[in-house]
Amino acid sequence: MTVPAIRFDRLGQTFITRSGPTEALRNVSFEVGRHEFLAILGPSGCGKSTLLRMIAGLLAPTVGSLQVFGHPVTEPRDDIGIVFQKPTLLPWADVEDNVLFPARHKHGRVSAQERERARDLLAMVGLESSARRMPDELSGGMQQRVGIARALLMDPDILLMDEPFSALDALTREVMGFDLLRIFSERPKTVVFITHSVSEAALLADRVLVMTGRPGTVLTDVPVPVCRPRGPETANERAIHELTAYLRDLLLNRQAA
Repeated sequence: MTVPAIRFDRLGQTFITRSGPTEALRNVSFEVGRHEFLAILGPSGCGKSTLLRMIAGLLAPTVGSLQVFGHPVTEPRDDIGIVFQKPTLLPWADVEDNVLFPARHKHGRVSAQERERARDLLAMVGLESSARRMPDELSGGMQQRVGIARALLMDPDILLMDEPFSALDALTREVMGFDLLRIFSERPKTVVFITHSVSEAALLADRVLVMTGRPGTVLTDVPVPVCRPRGPETANERAIHELTAYLRDLLLNRQAA
Protein backbone atom coordinates (compact mmCIF):
# COMPACT_ATOMS: atom_id res chain seq x y z
CA MET A 1 0.00 0.00 0.00
CA THR A 2 1.41 3.36 -1.05
CA VAL A 3 1.72 5.88 1.76
CA PRO A 4 0.45 9.33 0.74
CA ALA A 5 2.82 12.28 1.01
CA ILE A 6 0.25 14.18 3.11
CA ARG A 7 -2.80 12.88 4.93
CA PHE A 8 -5.41 14.91 6.84
CA ASP A 9 -7.82 12.83 8.92
CA ARG A 10 -10.88 14.55 10.47
CA LEU A 11 -8.75 17.50 11.39
CA GLY A 12 -10.08 20.58 13.15
CA GLN A 13 -8.59 23.82 14.39
CA THR A 14 -10.00 26.27 16.91
CA PHE A 15 -8.19 29.47 17.85
CA ILE A 16 -8.71 31.18 21.20
CA THR A 17 -9.16 34.90 20.64
CA ARG A 18 -10.07 37.84 22.88
CA SER A 19 -13.68 37.52 21.79
CA GLY A 20 -13.74 33.76 22.44
CA PRO A 21 -13.09 30.54 20.51
CA THR A 22 -12.99 30.79 16.71
CA GLU A 23 -13.38 27.56 14.76
CA ALA A 24 -11.20 27.87 11.65
CA LEU A 25 -11.34 24.29 10.33
CA ARG A 26 -13.77 21.42 10.88
CA ASN A 27 -13.56 17.75 9.93
CA VAL A 28 -10.99 18.18 7.14
CA SER A 29 -9.96 14.92 5.47
CA PHE A 30 -7.95 14.52 2.27
CA GLU A 31 -4.73 13.03 0.94
CA VAL A 32 -2.02 14.24 -1.42
CA GLY A 33 0.02 11.68 -3.34
CA ARG A 34 3.77 11.92 -3.84
CA HIS A 35 4.62 14.30 -6.71
CA GLU A 36 0.99 15.37 -6.98
CA PHE A 37 0.12 19.04 -7.48
CA LEU A 38 -2.90 20.01 -5.35
CA ALA A 39 -4.45 23.47 -5.61
CA ILE A 40 -6.73 24.73 -2.84
CA LEU A 41 -9.49 27.25 -3.53
CA GLY A 42 -11.87 28.85 -1.06
CA PRO A 43 -13.15 32.15 0.31
CA SER A 44 -10.93 34.36 2.45
CA GLY A 45 -10.76 33.17 6.06
CA CYS A 46 -11.65 29.54 5.30
CA GLY A 47 -8.38 28.20 6.73
CA LYS A 48 -6.29 27.61 3.59
CA SER A 49 -3.13 29.16 5.04
CA THR A 50 -3.78 27.39 8.34
CA LEU A 51 -3.62 24.07 6.49
CA LEU A 52 -0.21 25.00 5.08
CA ARG A 53 1.09 26.03 8.50
CA MET A 54 0.04 22.64 9.85
CA ILE A 55 1.81 20.74 7.06
CA ALA A 56 4.93 22.82 7.69
CA GLY A 57 4.85 21.90 11.39
CA LEU A 58 4.27 25.48 12.51
CA LEU A 59 0.84 24.81 14.03
CA ALA A 60 -0.68 21.76 15.70
CA PRO A 61 -4.32 20.79 15.03
CA THR A 62 -6.86 21.01 17.83
CA VAL A 63 -8.44 17.68 16.87
CA GLY A 64 -7.77 14.98 14.29
CA SER A 65 -4.45 13.98 12.79
CA LEU A 66 -2.01 15.05 10.11
CA GLN A 67 0.72 12.82 8.70
CA VAL A 68 3.55 13.46 6.26
CA PHE A 69 4.94 10.32 4.63
CA GLY A 70 3.15 8.26 7.28
CA HIS A 71 4.54 10.10 10.31
CA PRO A 72 2.70 12.57 12.57
CA VAL A 73 3.80 16.17 12.10
CA THR A 74 5.14 17.44 15.42
CA GLU A 75 7.70 20.07 14.34
CA PRO A 76 9.09 21.80 11.23
CA ARG A 77 10.67 19.40 8.74
CA ASP A 78 13.71 19.78 6.48
CA ASP A 79 11.90 18.03 3.60
CA ILE A 80 9.31 20.81 3.28
CA GLY A 81 9.93 24.10 1.46
CA ILE A 82 7.66 27.14 1.62
CA VAL A 83 7.03 29.93 -0.89
CA PHE A 84 5.15 32.81 0.70
CA GLN A 85 2.82 35.40 -0.79
CA LYS A 86 5.71 37.87 -0.54
CA PRO A 87 9.27 36.57 -0.98
CA THR A 88 10.58 38.35 2.18
CA LEU A 89 14.13 38.53 0.89
CA LEU A 90 16.97 39.76 3.08
CA PRO A 91 17.54 43.35 1.87
CA TRP A 92 21.25 43.36 2.81
CA ALA A 93 22.09 40.12 0.97
CA ASP A 94 22.49 39.64 -2.77
CA VAL A 95 20.37 37.21 -4.77
CA GLU A 96 22.69 34.22 -4.41
CA ASP A 97 23.07 34.68 -0.66
CA ASN A 98 19.29 34.95 -0.31
CA VAL A 99 18.93 31.60 -2.04
CA LEU A 100 21.61 30.16 0.26
CA PHE A 101 19.94 31.41 3.45
CA PRO A 102 18.32 28.04 4.42
CA ALA A 103 21.70 26.27 4.30
CA ARG A 104 23.44 29.02 6.26
CA HIS A 105 20.62 29.05 8.82
CA LYS A 106 20.77 25.25 9.28
CA HIS A 107 24.53 24.63 9.20
CA GLY A 108 25.99 28.03 10.06
CA ARG A 109 28.01 27.93 6.85
CA VAL A 110 27.63 27.26 3.13
CA SER A 111 29.44 24.45 1.33
CA ALA A 112 30.81 24.64 -2.21
CA GLN A 113 28.20 22.08 -3.28
CA GLU A 114 25.36 24.21 -1.86
CA ARG A 115 26.69 27.30 -3.61
CA GLU A 116 26.84 25.38 -6.87
CA ARG A 117 23.27 24.17 -6.34
CA ALA A 118 22.12 27.74 -5.68
CA ARG A 119 23.64 28.82 -8.99
CA ASP A 120 21.96 25.91 -10.78
CA LEU A 121 18.61 26.90 -9.29
CA LEU A 122 19.09 30.53 -10.29
CA ALA A 123 19.76 29.34 -13.83
CA MET A 124 16.62 27.21 -13.72
CA VAL A 125 14.46 30.22 -12.74
CA GLY A 126 16.16 32.46 -15.31
CA LEU A 127 18.26 34.57 -12.92
CA GLU A 128 21.76 33.24 -13.54
CA SER A 129 22.95 36.72 -14.53
CA SER A 130 21.42 38.34 -11.44
CA ALA A 131 23.27 36.44 -8.70
CA ARG A 132 25.08 39.55 -7.43
CA ARG A 133 22.16 41.95 -7.67
CA MET A 134 20.38 43.17 -4.55
CA PRO A 135 16.66 42.53 -3.91
CA ASP A 136 15.66 46.17 -4.45
CA GLU A 137 17.13 45.97 -7.96
CA LEU A 138 14.67 43.24 -8.95
CA SER A 139 11.11 43.35 -10.20
CA GLY A 140 8.34 41.65 -8.21
CA GLY A 141 8.39 38.62 -10.50
CA MET A 142 12.17 38.30 -10.23
CA GLN A 143 11.97 38.50 -6.43
CA GLN A 144 9.40 35.71 -6.39
CA ARG A 145 11.69 33.59 -8.58
CA VAL A 146 14.40 34.06 -5.95
CA GLY A 147 11.90 32.91 -3.32
CA ILE A 148 11.14 29.75 -5.33
CA ALA A 149 14.85 29.00 -5.80
CA ARG A 150 15.42 29.48 -2.06
CA ALA A 151 12.58 27.07 -1.23
CA LEU A 152 14.13 24.45 -3.54
CA LEU A 153 17.70 24.78 -2.22
CA MET A 154 17.45 21.93 0.31
CA ASP A 155 15.68 19.77 -2.32
CA PRO A 156 12.46 19.34 -0.30
CA ASP A 157 10.04 16.53 -1.10
CA ILE A 158 7.09 18.87 -0.46
CA LEU A 159 6.67 22.44 -1.68
CA LEU A 160 4.03 24.62 0.00
CA MET A 161 2.97 27.74 -1.92
CA ASP A 162 0.73 30.31 -0.25
CA GLU A 163 -0.72 32.56 -3.00
CA PRO A 164 2.80 33.07 -4.38
CA PHE A 165 1.73 35.15 -7.40
CA SER A 166 -1.07 37.25 -5.91
CA ALA A 167 1.02 40.43 -5.61
CA LEU A 168 2.10 40.34 -9.27
CA ASP A 169 0.48 42.04 -12.25
CA ALA A 170 -1.67 39.85 -14.51
CA LEU A 171 0.92 39.30 -17.25
CA THR A 172 3.78 38.51 -14.83
CA ARG A 173 1.47 36.20 -12.90
CA GLU A 174 0.69 34.26 -16.07
CA VAL A 175 4.38 34.00 -17.00
CA MET A 176 5.22 32.79 -13.47
CA GLY A 177 2.52 30.13 -13.73
CA PHE A 178 4.08 28.71 -16.87
CA ASP A 179 7.52 28.92 -15.25
CA LEU A 180 6.18 26.87 -12.34
CA LEU A 181 4.83 24.25 -14.75
CA ARG A 182 8.30 23.96 -16.28
CA ILE A 183 10.02 23.74 -12.88
CA PHE A 184 7.50 21.13 -11.69
CA SER A 185 8.24 19.08 -14.83
CA GLU A 186 12.03 19.33 -14.41
CA ARG A 187 12.10 18.75 -10.64
CA PRO A 188 8.91 16.92 -9.57
CA LYS A 189 7.68 17.77 -6.09
CA THR A 190 4.58 17.24 -4.02
CA VAL A 191 2.99 20.69 -4.26
CA VAL A 192 0.19 22.24 -2.21
CA PHE A 193 -0.72 25.52 -3.86
CA ILE A 194 -3.14 28.07 -2.40
CA THR A 195 -4.73 30.51 -4.81
CA HIS A 196 -7.82 32.67 -5.29
CA SER A 197 -7.51 32.33 -9.07
CA VAL A 198 -9.80 29.64 -10.45
CA SER A 199 -8.10 29.61 -13.86
CA GLU A 200 -4.66 29.34 -12.23
CA ALA A 201 -5.77 26.35 -10.16
CA ALA A 202 -7.22 24.58 -13.21
CA LEU A 203 -4.13 25.18 -15.33
CA LEU A 204 -1.46 24.22 -12.78
CA ALA A 205 -2.89 21.46 -10.61
CA ASP A 206 -3.58 17.73 -10.87
CA ARG A 207 -6.49 18.18 -8.43
CA VAL A 208 -8.40 21.17 -7.10
CA LEU A 209 -9.71 21.11 -3.53
CA VAL A 210 -12.54 23.57 -2.88
CA MET A 211 -13.11 24.71 0.71
CA THR A 212 -16.27 26.09 2.30
CA GLY A 213 -16.40 29.30 4.29
CA ARG A 214 -15.41 29.31 7.96
CA PRO A 215 -15.26 26.89 9.57
CA GLY A 216 -13.48 25.55 6.53
CA THR A 217 -14.11 22.01 5.39
CA VAL A 218 -13.76 20.22 2.06
CA LEU A 219 -16.64 21.04 -0.26
CA THR A 220 -15.39 19.07 -3.24
CA ASP A 221 -12.22 17.52 -4.64
CA VAL A 222 -11.99 17.72 -8.44
CA PRO A 223 -9.37 16.07 -10.69
CA VAL A 224 -8.04 18.17 -13.58
CA PRO A 225 -8.73 16.14 -16.77
CA VAL A 226 -5.67 17.37 -18.69
CA CYS A 227 -2.40 15.46 -19.07
CA ARG A 228 1.10 16.81 -18.50
CA PRO A 229 3.28 18.35 -19.75
CA ARG A 230 1.30 21.60 -20.04
CA GLY A 231 2.13 24.92 -21.62
CA PRO A 232 0.50 28.13 -22.88
CA GLU A 233 -1.61 26.14 -25.34
CA THR A 234 -3.17 24.20 -22.44
CA ALA A 235 -5.03 27.33 -21.32
CA ASN A 236 -7.06 27.16 -24.54
CA GLU A 237 -8.19 23.56 -24.10
CA ARG A 238 -11.91 22.99 -23.75
CA ALA A 239 -11.48 20.84 -20.63
CA ILE A 240 -9.71 23.71 -18.85
CA HIS A 241 -12.44 26.18 -19.81
CA GLU A 242 -15.17 23.79 -18.64
CA LEU A 243 -13.42 23.08 -15.33
CA THR A 244 -12.81 26.79 -14.73
CA ALA A 245 -16.47 27.57 -15.35
CA TYR A 246 -17.59 24.75 -13.04
CA LEU A 247 -15.31 25.85 -10.19
CA ARG A 248 -16.21 29.52 -10.59
CA ASP A 249 -19.95 28.75 -10.51
CA LEU A 250 -19.47 26.53 -7.47
CA LEU A 251 -17.63 29.24 -5.52
CA LEU A 252 -19.99 32.03 -6.55
CA ASN A 253 -23.09 30.00 -5.68
CA ARG A 254 -21.65 29.14 -2.25
CA GLN A 255 -20.92 32.80 -1.54
CA ALA A 256 -24.39 33.86 -2.67
CA ALA A 257 -26.11 31.18 -0.58
